[in-house]
This record gives sequence, C-alpha cells and structure tokens, in this order.
Amino acid sequence: MARPVQRGLRRSVGVPGMFATAYGNLGSSIYYALGLVAVHALGLTPLVFMLAGGLFALTAKTYAEAASMFPEAGGSSAFARHAGNELASFFAGWALSLDYIITIAISAFFVPHYLGAFWPALKHNPGDIAGGMVVIAALAAVNIRGLSESAKLNIGLAVADLFTQVALVALGAALVLHPSLLVGQVHLGTAPTFSQLLFALSISMLAYTGIETVSNMAEEARHPGRDVPRTVNLLLLGVLGIYAGMSTVALSALPVRKGADGHFSTALGTTYQSDPVLGIVHALHLGAGMTKALSYYVALLAATILIIATNAGIIGISRLSWSLAEHRQLPSVFARLHPRFRTPSFTIVFFAALAAVLLLPGKNDFLGNLYSFGAMLSFTVAHAAVVVLRLRQPDRERPYRAPWNVRVRGRPIPLTAVVGGVGTLATWVSVVVLHPSTRYVGFGWLAVGMAGYVLYRRAQGVGLNEHCRIERPPAPEGFVPLEYGSAIVPIFGYDVSGDAMRRASKLIGEGATVQCVYVIRVPDQLSLDSGMEDEERLAREVLEAAGVRARRHGISVRTRLIRTRNPGAALVEEAQRLGADVIYLATEHAPADERALGPTASYLLARRPCRIVIETAPGSAPRREAARRHAAARV
Repeated sequence: MARPVQRGLRRSVGVPGMFATAYGNLGSSIYYALGLVAVHALGLTPLVFMLAGGLFALTAKTYAEAASMFPEAGGSSAFARHAGNELASFFAGWALSLDYIITIAISAFFVPHYLGAFWPALKHNPGDIAGGMVVIAALAAVNIRGLSESAKLNIGLAVADLFTQVALVALGAALVLHPSLLVGQVHLGTAPTFSQLLFALSISMLAYTGIETVSNMAEEARHPGRDVPRTVNLLLLGVLGIYAGMSTVALSALPVRKGADGHFSTALGTTYQSDPVLGIVHALHLGAGMTKALSYYVALLAATILIIATNAGIIGISRLSWSLAEHRQLPSVFARLHPRFRTPSFTIVFFAALAAVLLLPGKNDFLGNLYSFGAMLSFTVAHAAVVVLRLRQPDRERPYRAPWNVRVRGRPIPLTAVVGGVGTLATWVSVVVLHPSTRYVGFGWLAVGMAGYVLYRRAQGVGLNEHCRIERPPAPEGFVPLEYGSAIVPIFGYDVSGDAMRRASKLIGEGATVQCVYVIRVPDQLSLDSGMEDEERLAREVLEAAGVRARRHGISVRTRLIRTRNPGAALVEEAQRLGADVIYLATEHAPADERALGPTASYLLARRPCRIVIETAPGSAPRREAARRHAAARV
C-alpha cells in the first residue's frame, strides 16, 4: 500500500473504513470506561453515560462540520488554525497530543487485564504494567518498520466487536434485566453522593475516545463533505446504543450492594474494574462451560480491539505531530522519516516512551482523568472554532452544517457548538478542581509545550501567531502528486539505459530504493529451475548494467532476477513481499506481446497490489491512450 509521506494523503477511505477505524477506538473504550465510571456513579452509571453521550453528540456535530470544511490531519488544532491563529492552533494540538498518549497508555494497560483470563498473573501489578509496556513497544516497532493496515481486517473486527456487544446486551436483557432493581439501587445523595456523581461525570467522557480519528482521517476520505457526517451519525447511533445497553445490563447483573462497613459498591467497579465486560459475562450464569468459552472469546476480542486502539493512538499522534511540524509548531525532527522504512520513527519512539512512563504508577483512574483533561480542552477549542468561523467566514462552503442555529449579528450560530462548548468547558473545570494529580500533570504538560513553542518559534525567527507552513515540493510533470517509499521496476528485454529507473525515482522520496527486477518467462515445457541459461546470463548482464547506470545518477537500486511462468503474478507477489508502494512498468523494450496493455500490465491492473504506473512504447497510440487512463491506478 502506498505510504504518502510529503505530498498529501490519498483520498481512498470510504464510510465503512472510517467507521471501522473510529469504532475501533470508541468501541474499545467500553472495555475499561465501564468499570472506571461505575466506581463512583454506582447505580447511576447508565445515566452518567447518557449525559456524557449527549455531550459527545454535540461534539460530534461540531467535528462533522469542521472536518468536512477542512479535511486535513490535525483535528481541533487545524480548526483553531483556520478560525484563529497559530498560537491557538498549537495550544489545541498540544492538548490533543496528550489525549493520544493517554489513548496509547490506557488501551495498552487493559490488554493484559483481559488476557488475564488465560494468564491470571497479568491481572495485577507488575504483570499488567509489564504487559502494557510490551504492547506499546511491539506496536512502536511495527509502526517504525511500516505497518500495512488492512481495511477489511479493521472492518471485520469492528463488526465482530459490535455484534458481540449487541449479543451481550440481548443476553443480559433476557436473563438478568430487572428494571425495579435498577431503580431501587439508586439512593441519590448517599449512593452515589453528589460529589461522587460529579466525579463520575468528570471522567465519563473517557468513554468516547476516538472522535478525533474521524477528523484525522477526513484528509483521506473519498468525499469528505458527504462521508464524514455519515460516519459521525453512524458512530452516534452505534456507540450511544451500546453504552446505554451495556451499562444497564451491567448494573442488573452486578447491582449495587451495601457492605458490612456501610459503604455502597458494585462488583463492576471493584472486582471487575479492570475487565468489566468479563464481569458481565460471569454474571449471566450461562453455565460453567459456556461461561468459560464466552469469557475466552470476549477476552481475546477485547485484547485485539484494545491493541488496535493502541495502534490507532500511535498512528494518530504521528499524523498530528506531522501536521504541527509542517506548520513549524514543533521542530522538524517530529516529521523526520526513517532513512530505510520512511516512517516518522522519532515521533513514534518519543510518544510511545511517554505513554510507557504513564503506565508506571499502575493507576487506571489517573489515566482516565488525564484523558478528560486534554480531551475537554480540545473539544472546547473545536466548538469555539466552529462558532468563530460562522461569524468570520459566513460564506465559506460548508458541506455539512451543524443543526439548531440561531441568528447572532445576522450570522447563523449552531446551538450544538455553543451548548457543547459550555459543557466541555464545565467538564474540564470539574476535572481540574476534583483531581489534583491530574491538575498538576495536565498544567505541567501545557506549560512545557507552550514554553517549547515560544523558544522554537523565536529560534526560527517566526512570530508566535505568524502562519508559516513548510511548502510541499511540486510533483514532477506527468505524475500524480504523491511521494512513495519504494518502487519496483520490471525489465523484460534489453533496457540497459536506466531511463525507466530514473523516471521511477522521481516518484519516490529522497533516500528511497528502486527495486529493479528482471523477469524471465519460463515456457511450460521447461522446469522453472533449469534451462534458459543464455537468457539468464543476458538478464544478469542487463541488471548489472542498469544498476551501474542508475547509481551514476544517484539512484539507490537493488536488483533481482525472477524466473516465472506468470510475470504478472510474480510481480504482485514481489510487491507484497517487499511492501512496495508503486510498480513502474515501462514496456518500450519488452517483447511485442507485452507492449502497451499486454498480459502483465493487464494482470497488474486487475490485482493492484500497490499503485501501478505504466509507460507504453512509442507508436502504440491507441493502446497507449488506454494505458494512460489506467496509469495511476489506485490500490
């Protein structure tokens, strides 16, 4: 799959892909948020999630409008840049970076808790801390090498997760739901107390981690103005429904009890605080065998979803830091690519290390509170940006408009953004007031970031509010505006000029490698490993000559000889093996039947293991015109 690194992201993601990726974050949070909120909200846990869900719905409408207007990475940071200035943009971006770090940390921290169904030592310290660190380190290493994500896999896991959660709600409703019990276990003012309720509300937004994912993916959406709002609406229906159902069933299965010491508690927030969904499974009383089998299934699915959410956090912080560095809000090292793998290795290591450090206290409630600190700031900035843009840029095209508008100075102002902004700001204030440790770490993070921003901007000779963007270099004439990390150049005949490699090298980034492959088609009557010695000797001479000429022009090149009966299939396999970004097929020196859209070109266009660029031979105008229409075939 192509890895665009400098000239923009491919618009190749539809509603299913965005929904799957975002639900991988939003749906994963139920595996830990349910227990963290139940500790304090007790019998009012479903109501708390619904209140938080209402705030999430308002925030989602804001993100739908802003992301459809500005389909670019950066989320609330990008919105603040367009509505205000660079200082506000960095402030929002730096607060948002804290959210991504917490997403990485808290998702990884709960992976071992669910895997504890298989290995109980992972359920408590130091097993959970060590296990979380291993997850972060492994995913960081994978992302540095370059992770080729499968949209089908993400969609499949998201669907499996959604159906599993729906099934648990249905089973719970049939087996353990008691409406009178739900009402009877609430003693407002005592269980929970008003301070406990406020405390629970302040951390409940942890349940809705992932809304920024839609914004960051908007740059890759095929039709941002249409796809982003649709994705947001689907997420609202799915997430709110699941949280309402799961929390209701959970409090029926694991109701609030008064202990011998006079304190009220629920096993959802005590025994099963670290794996609340497994607690629901155990409380359904399905029989020992069925309970064990379902526990193993839920544990494995939860761990997988949480790993995906951890990885999404790593990818998200990479995109955000790239956006900030591109606008000279962070040093360029945060956008520097690994010389071999073409990935932002420094950014990945830096933020993964910070996430790992946050695991050391082994306190999941601290991580939840810290997430709310950064998220509420980012959401408040996003709401404010939408309101400011309505006032300052009323004529800007808005593919989607947030509903419920009122006129202010003749401009339509969305009440969703106003009420949402007041709500997120109030929630942030409650986090600051009620959680001292979160207050100190959160303000410390902001202070370090703002100080670094001022020092870096002054060192660059750039004003704090001055818009300064590192311009992307223009694409070579005749090529699509993307930059790739690696290219495969097949050779069929006697092309020793190296022209194809020079042209292919213009498509890839500085320091990337061209893989030159000579393809020998072996007839059916011969063995793949024997015969055709003359052809093989010629092939090696051509590869050596082409390599020498390419290196003279400063092109990093590797060569390989392939004997095959199906050149197209062999090249597809080679592209998949190498993780190549583009195949540049020049047919000028190929056999007559391979020129223009021959068998190999047709096979590559049908399979499309990566982007395909075809250069046809002179004199084949009609077929060359057909090839040109397919020349930049997308994955």
